[in-house]
Amino acid sequence: MPHHFRQQVRSKRFTGPTAGQCGEFAQANLAIIPGLYAEDFLRFCVRNPKACPLLGVGEPGQWNVPALGRDLDVCTDVPGYNVYREGVLCEQPDDIVDLWRDDLVVFAIGCSFSFEQMMARERIPLRHIDEGVNVPMYRTNIANQMAGPFGGQLVVSMRPMSGADAIRAIQITSRFPSVHGAPVHLGSPAALGIEDLMQPHYGDCVSIHEHEIPVFWACGVTPQSAIESARLPFAIAHRPGHMLMTDIPNSSLAVL
Repeated sequence: MPHHFRQQVRSKRFTGPTAGQCGEFAQANLAIIPGLYAEDFLRFCVRNPKACPLLGVGEPGQWNVPALGRDLDVCTDVPGYNVYREGVLCEQPDDIVDLWRDDLVVFAIGCSFSFEQMMARERIPLRHIDEGVNVPMYRTNIANQMAGPFGGQLVVSMRPMSGADAIRAIQITSRFPSVHGAPVHLGSPAALGIEDLMQPHYGDCVSIHEHEIPVFWACGVTPQSAIESARLPFAIAHRPGHMLMTDIPNSSLAVL
């Protein structure tokens, strides 16, 4: 199923956000970094494991990363990309075939979309899926642990839930640290420096019903904040909410 989905993305038949797709398999955020900065970025991921849990790291110039899936091409198999130059988002292409270089290193980072099927099985509403939009994501006032030039602020995704559903969601997601694990915050967005939940920095806003609370998970868009702060001459990432589908079963990522 993931292989077929990647073929749809590669042929541009699927171009939207990937929440709810191939629910039994892990999705991955991408950060594609020039080799000169790859060691520092690896240390950045190790120092910020909630936001940057690594599912795989490629060799320089390796666009397929076999550990992530068969017949996989990071240049074409993501529904949308962000290209950064001097830390500024300057392009959002549908593929990066013409931008690929032999010194680029692929970092595949776990994604919270991966545990959503498990929450859906428990009948926990997922508002962005129900409303057919991208999950809302926000920059926070929490500084990342720096490594080399990489720093920036933590980015979080938000899902509104009842108190009971939030407790169950914590129980479910805490078993999956490879895809961000348990939430980093519940309740007041002001505690994270978020001024307006209806104005997400990435993705789309969703409705919040009476008696629901916002539940925030560390988000794999955090590396893009780090790329911006590092002002790298060149770097590539996924477009927020548009993930790489892997062949890694979510069940294999669970911890006791």
